[in-house]
Amino acid sequence: MNTLLLPAAHPDTVKTAAEIIQNGGLVAIPTETVYGLGANGLDENAVAKIFEAKGRPQDNPLILHVSELAQIQKFCHHIPMAAYALAQAFWPGPLTMVLPARLNVPRRTTGGLSTVGVRCPDCDVTREIIRASGVPIAAPSANISGKPSTTTAAHVLHDHDGRIAAVVDGGPCRVGVESTIVDLTGERPRLLRPGGIGPEELLAVLGDLVIDRAVTAQIDKDAVVRAPGMKYQHYAPQSEVVIVSGSREKAAQYIHAHFQPGDRVLCFEEELPLYEGCDPLSYGQEAHVETLSAGLFSALRELDDPAIHKVYARCPVGGGVAYAVQNRLKKAAAFRIIDPEVDA
Repeated sequence: MNTLLLPAAHPDTVKTAAEIIQNGGLVAIPTETVYGLGANGLDENAVAKIFEAKGRPQDNPLILHVSELAQIQKFCHHIPMAAYALAQAFWPGPLTMVLPARLNVPRRTTGGLSTVGVRCPDCDVTREIIRASGVPIAAPSANISGKPSTTTAAHVLHDHDGRIAAVVDGGPCRVGVESTIVDLTGERPRLLRPGGIGPEELLAVLGDLVIDRAVTAQIDKDAVVRAPGMKYQHYAPQSEVVIVSGSREKAAQYIHAHFQPGDRVLCFEEELPLYEGCDPLSYGQEAHVETLSAGLFSALRELDDPAIHKVYARCPVGGGVAYAVQNRLKKAAAFRIIDPEVDA
């Protein structure tokens, strides 16, 4: 298969991508979060191609991407007022809401559940493709399952060149981590995955929010999950990743004491001088956390090398987007975290 590279600004891109979607093919689409591997979310056969291309577990739900708020009534029912309040505040944007699914949404799309995640991406060309195709686009991150997510068209081609019909090149993703997911089907709103919208922002709109255990710890492999990225190890390079917490000085002392040939350090730009001789890689500035979210997956992809034995990673603290970066790094590390004060 010849994978087409379609520039977002080209006048024929929307029409070409929409026709591929309508005909049951796969198109990688840009969003503000990460690139998604898109297919007609109402076509079971098309959705099956997503799972096959990614090597994705069948019980890992997909997210439906819509072009406007009014569309969710076609695919969801019993929509609470909280959903409209969140959409008014954050759509288009990096927020996914889990709602009861109508019968026209295949269970293959929902991972066998009666609920479905829905979001409206903040990317003009992708919303135009959704409108032109006339269907919601189911699109998980366009990486091989379990590997670091794709934030550029080049990342997508690395994983899927010759295996999917097309990639729409919209440039680097602005947010760089997947969308925030909130489950609105229970008695209380529940945060299933942090992302570009922080818990504090959600709480300001909802007035109440429960943090799901999957956000802060590894959950059982047999657990039934309601959203993508909750159960399986995600975002990981081939080598073991270990997060080293604590102050800059204590973390650097610990890493220098345990560093072996073939190891790497993933740190903040401000910390690079502390790791001279440890082959450090910066993924952004601690003082500007949005650079960390934008740079994280590119850095993890650079570290996806069988010659690397172990990666010692530094993780930001705090809320907002920093909370999402923490979550992704902890997933990549399978929640292996070292506190130098305790483990020195």
